[in-house]
Amino acid sequence: MFKDIFQKKRKYATIPSERALQGEGQEVSERPKREIPEGLMNKCSKCGTIQYSKELEKNLKVCPSCGYHMRLNAMERIAMILDEQGFVEHDADMVSVDPLGFPGYSSKLEQQRLKSGLKEAVITGEGTIEGLPVVVAVMSFDFFTGSMGSVVGEKITRAIEYATENRLPIIIFSTSGGARMQESILSLMQMAKTSAALSRLDEQGGLYISVITDPTTGGVSASFASLGDINIAEPGAVFGFAGRIVIEQTIRQKLPDDFQTAEFNMQHGQLDLVVHRKELRTTLAKLLDMHSEKGGV
Repeated sequence: MFKDIFQKKRKYATIPSERALQGEGQEVSERPKREIPEGLMNKCSKCGTIQYSKELEKNLKVCPSCGYHMRLNAMERIAMILDEQGFVEHDADMVSVDPLGFPGYSSKLEQQRLKSGLKEAVITGEGTIEGLPVVVAVMSFDFFTGSMGSVVGEKITRAIEYATENRLPIIIFSTSGGARMQESILSLMQMAKTSAALSRLDEQGGLYISVITDPTTGGVSASFASLGDINIAEPGAVFGFAGRIVIEQTIRQKLPDDFQTAEFNMQHGQLDLVVHRKELRTTLAKLLDMHSEKGGV
């Protein structure tokens, strides 16, 4: 009976390590190293979950584990929101120069173009969302952290003026670290220029929808990003003017953990909607339809 309960302990063979075999003078055949192609896997920066990049793209770059909305570049955003055919880009050849002769700025611009595959931090144009015509300006954080220089401000202003002249709604997708300091006062002047263009659009009864994505700070948040007739943000998007550290040092108080997130701004009246990325296209189409002539407005 006890034999059945207390069985003999299994014997395990110990495989000597390569280092031990080399120490004994034995030749060790090299094992082929398994190489994982670059970009095959992706790690969520919030929860650390690792997933296949293709599966993540199918999920619109939203982490399936924690719901974190990863950043999209301008072309990815356009492909996600607009109808497949019909997008016409405006001012595609407009690029930044170095108006003030700022040291190293020209070379940095070239590096940013090569790195991001974009000519500037914003793409503007017109297309349709579920068949409804719209003008769009889509910013991209991967070009100079989406900073607003003279060209970014000019392209957005032209997009607003085009929407005004053609009586079309405009949607601006914002993501930015603020004004581009290499262009100094010329960069700061874009805040007034874009705001003035939006004021003229409003006087003509035009519709402006602002979509705020992570992160949107500095001069961009202080000007056109917060001036929408309807202000929308993606979940968890950080939105504000000055950063947390600067504000805490100024007021000498600890800020809430969710300070400047989309949800925090929604609770404090800074936003109209917080919309999941999977529902954003449908939501925008409904808003455009409601404000179109067909919708009876």
